[in-house]
Amino acid sequence: MPDWSTLLAFSAATIALLLIPGPAVFYILQRSIADGREVGLASVAGLEVGDLIQASAAAGGLSAVLAASSTAFTVVKWVGAGYLIVTGILTLSRAPAQIDPDKPGVSIKAAFRQGVLVNALNPKTALFFLSIFPQFVRADEPNAGVQSLVLGMVFVLLATVFNGSYSLMASSMRHLLLRGRTLTIMRRWVSGGMFIGLGVMAAATGHRTTS
Repeated sequence: MPDWSTLLAFSAATIALLLIPGPAVFYILQRSIADGREVGLASVAGLEVGDLIQASAAAGGLSAVLAASSTAFTVVKWVGAGYLIVTGILTLSRAPAQIDPDKPGVSIKAAFRQGVLVNALNPKTALFFLSIFPQFVRADEPNAGVQSLVLGMVFVLLATVFNGSYSLMASSMRHLLLRGRTLTIMRRWVSGGMFIGLGVMAAATGHRTTS
């Protein structure tokens, strides 16, 4: 079981990730703005099933691999950190595509199915579990799998709260969000800066071992 300081630090890193508008947030906004609250929340439910798939995969195998090889840990850390930083730079360098509220809507079931696929294959979430998540697991302890599972559940819980809030806010402010530059600033400048910040965090953190 992770200690409280680890849980708080992991929660902070997770919240930083969830504040970055990535594929999941863009999908929530598209469904909530175009199709309304019920379809938006159905998409959130699907997204969290996708998050659960990624968290389970991390809990099931990542800790054992990293415990067995400090070289593997270092490679994963630097590749993940580099990718996050490059993604941040690219995000800053180009304007995001516009959300189209007139795009044909989908049913609740279709929104759920699409949500599962979006987050099960979400590169932003995958990179988090490869580059940030391992920093919080004491991989050389016997209960490393339990630590990973608990942290994965914390991730899914926080993602549910944040993504559900995005959907509720977007569906209630659908007309306002399509006016002005606020959404563009969030998707480009805030996203790019936070990707770079997470990359620096991943690069600066060393392999966690027992005290």
